[in-house]
Amino acid sequence: MGHEVIIRQVEEKDNKILAGIIRDAFIQFKAPTENTVFEDPTTDQLYQLFKTPGAVLWVAGQNATLLGCCGIYPTPGLPEGCAELVKFYLSAAARGKGIGKKLFTRCLESARELGYKQVYLESLPEFSTAVGMYQKLGFQSLDHPLGNSGHIGCTIWMIKALIP
Repeated sequence: MGHEVIIRQVEEKDNKILAGIIRDAFIQFKAPTENTVFEDPTTDQLYQLFKTPGAVLWVAGQNATLLGCCGIYPTPGLPEGCAELVKFYLSAAARGKGIGKKLFTRCLESARELGYKQVYLESLPEFSTAVGMYQKLGFQSLDHPLGNSGHIGCTIWMIKALIP
């Protein structure tokens, strides 16, 4: 085999590659970079950021290549029992192969394991493929942001109740 996709927790050595995958996605989809993850300094320090209690970042890899990431984060200001689905990005080579769904599913499992009751996310119209997937997986649209992510450039907000 040897070509299967491995899902594992983020390691410090992943920081630079993941920051590149995230910023490349914004460029490839011509998404606005101002007031988004693109400019956020923590994008370069994901391993450190996800040491926060109640947070987890999963990465997908194949052989020695990192393909993307997806995390759960207790963003300040969210309602009690709610976490944010964050840093969900795939490299161009990894898109459309079911890898994103694997990462996403692992994150929702983790959110349940960590005791969260709801998962919130923010996105942009430029990432419409992802937004379509969120809708299929039961996320409901909101007409305003929740919490204090600081990413005021985002214009799509969604939430999903986790069934235990």
